[in-house]
Amino acid sequence: MDTVKISELLRATIDPAQRLQAEEQLNQVHKIIGFLPTLMQVIMQNELEIPVRLAGAIYMKNLINSSWQDREAEGGNPIPFAIHEQDRAMIRDTIVEAIVHVPAEVIKVQLCFCLSHIIKNDFPGRWTQVVDKVSLCLQNSDPNAWHGALLCMYQLVKHYEYKKSAERGPLTEAMNLLLPQIYTIMMSVINEPSEQSVLLQKQILKIFYALTQYSLPLEVITKEVFACWMEICRQILERPAPDSAHMEEEERPQLPAWKTKKWASHIILRMFERYGSPGNVISKEYKEFSTWFLQTFTSGLLMVLLKILDQYRNKIYVSPRVMTNTLDYIKTAVSHAFSWKMLKPHIMEIIRDVIFPLMSYTDADEELWESDPIEYIRKKFDVFDDFVSPVQSAETLLHNCCKTRKGILTQVMQIIMQIINTPGLDHKEKDGALHMVGSLAEVLLRKKIFKEQVEQLLMQYVFPEFASPHGHLRARACWVMHYFSDIKLKNPQVLEQIMRYLSNALLTDKDLPVKVEAAMSMQMFLISQEEAAPFLESQIKDITMELLRIIRETENEELTSVLQKIVCTYSDQLPPIALDICQHLATTFSQVLESDDTGDEKAITAMGLLSTMETLLAVMEEHPQVLAALHPIVLQVIGHVLQQNVFEFYEEAFGLVCDLTSKSISPDMWKLLEIIYELFQKNGAEYFVDMMPALHNYITVDTPAFLSNQNHVIAMYNMCKSVLTSNATEESECSAAKLLEVIILQCKGHIDDFIPSFVELALMRLTREVKTSELRTMCLQVGWNYSKVL
Repeated sequence: MDTVKISELLRATIDPAQRLQAEEQLNQVHKIIGFLPTLMQVIMQNELEIPVRLAGAIYMKNLINSSWQDREAEGGNPIPFAIHEQDRAMIRDTIVEAIVHVPAEVIKVQLCFCLSHIIKNDFPGRWTQVVDKVSLCLQNSDPNAWHGALLCMYQLVKHYEYKKSAERGPLTEAMNLLLPQIYTIMMSVINEPSEQSVLLQKQILKIFYALTQYSLPLEVITKEVFACWMEICRQILERPAPDSAHMEEEERPQLPAWKTKKWASHIILRMFERYGSPGNVISKEYKEFSTWFLQTFTSGLLMVLLKILDQYRNKIYVSPRVMTNTLDYIKTAVSHAFSWKMLKPHIMEIIRDVIFPLMSYTDADEELWESDPIEYIRKKFDVFDDFVSPVQSAETLLHNCCKTRKGILTQVMQIIMQIINTPGLDHKEKDGALHMVGSLAEVLLRKKIFKEQVEQLLMQYVFPEFASPHGHLRARACWVMHYFSDIKLKNPQVLEQIMRYLSNALLTDKDLPVKVEAAMSMQMFLISQEEAAPFLESQIKDITMELLRIIRETENEELTSVLQKIVCTYSDQLPPIALDICQHLATTFSQVLESDDTGDEKAITAMGLLSTMETLLAVMEEHPQVLAALHPIVLQVIGHVLQQNVFEFYEEAFGLVCDLTSKSISPDMWKLLEIIYELFQKNGAEYFVDMMPALHNYITVDTPAFLSNQNHVIAMYNMCKSVLTSNATEESECSAAKLLEVIILQCKGHIDDFIPSFVELALMRLTREVKTSELRTMCLQVGWNYSKVL
């Protein structure tokens, strides 16, 4: 096959005017034997420009992903195209060398995707040679070859990363050969400061982490070998990072030196938490290892981690991930007497000079608050952000120290009081002190010596901040109250005061983050304090409408649960504004669906809105006129989900259909049944279990209307037939058999012509394999009820 022709076609795919025609021609030739090896030759031609070679690598990746393995024909269709074994053998033979020798990193990345897919399908069965090929490249005296070989090794290790020890045999065998080789390379480059050497170190650490983070293979990594790797991590963490003061803050963690330190800190933390923490290891096989780990490495590793914290104290930059891992390691070390003995002399300095500054309001916080309050809110409530945030790790470490180590809480409270009573205290530091108080709420409320003083502490130091000129301190006051919502208050007037502060913050504060924190705190008090609800009663309509407004503005999923609590708590007060609430929810739902955001947050917010709508319908059941007015709005939302095929929300939408058909069925709801049937025929069969309660209502709530149109019965039968004669789950099949039984019992005397077909359908299902007794019983019930009807 002609490399010149292929390269011309690839070049044409980059040109928008020629792209479609070029792609069509490539699709015609890619099935010819020899195409893939020719494509590899094109990718490896150094004289060709990079965009053309990259287009070739992407085409190869897509072809390998879709057509590498042989597949069976399905449902009478022709056998799907698969790359010929002759071509696969040639690609297996050349891909490792290609990754090693191709100079452009963007092309290496695409070829690594190809290699990963090939390993997944062919290793070890058809291709044990990959290990020898990688080993040969690692023995190369040219360091330029090592990078590509390490990338190949990483694909191999990643394939086994989350497999159990029993499934890791081929990897273990490979590591007996490869692990000593990468250790040798690491030792030859560890003291080299060049960027190339540091990036090689980073890649080697990534391999070691992927190899060990889920299961530590003690048969390959003996104690002696393990100790060597721990020493590597210790050295990398100890050495000074290059000066980055001239760089932008967000660019600094991307320096190779900090990336390497990040992986070294990942490794020591993972080894400690998973295999080296006596009493907390993932399996009893590591019990003896954990004791050895604690006694062998605690001193050396804690010493280097304390140095990292010392750098932070002295205003020397530490990347967020390294700081997070350092604090998390120390948090685990606090739990063990052996390591606590070494930490104890340093812990108060850590709390005062590291944890307190981390928990204080920063210049970056202030900039975000002022420039983009909605992003500020999103960041503060992002659980994934917390996962890698030094602030969250500082909170957890502080809490752990005060909860588990005697005398620490008293000393910490003395530090907090000292800070908070400092004359002319900076508002950012005051935030840090209050942040610490809130983080310790659970411990303070449990310790006898403190719980009696908490009420006074809140009144003296937190309540005044509701009137602070600084928005972030008003938000912090709401946040602190949230965490003290379980407090046993001696004076009932204090609870009234708290609820007034929170409702004022929600209704009158000019800053959106304050409103959000006030709403969260309000919810916690309504949950924890039975006496709290009456204090909001007079303002509940305003509170509800303000909540709806900020939900629409922020699209914050946490706020939908606040609204649900309000709706459940004040069901008697809300009928006059129920229509407004429902319309707000529907409008916000449409807004969320149409937004460009495609993340999980959007889906969770939308589900929360549908769930709140369901709660609203439930609490308005005592008000039939209000309920009737809500139906068209909810029906509109259901129609949006079903007609636009927004399948992520089918379960919630069918839940709403069930609610709207539970007492009576309007003409519009009968029209909706037609839409449900059409959806089922297109792509809805897998949601049959979610449809079932609503379909049940259509049959039983207004049986005469159901029977008035024969098409209703035919639609139900066809749906059940589709489920019972296809490869549906047995749960779906049980639902289908149950639906047939319901129709027979509910409509006896009116559907005699259909009944033989119903029974035949159920009994025919019993001629195929039945795994559960429930399905067998359900199918037999159809026949049994038929005989009873006769």
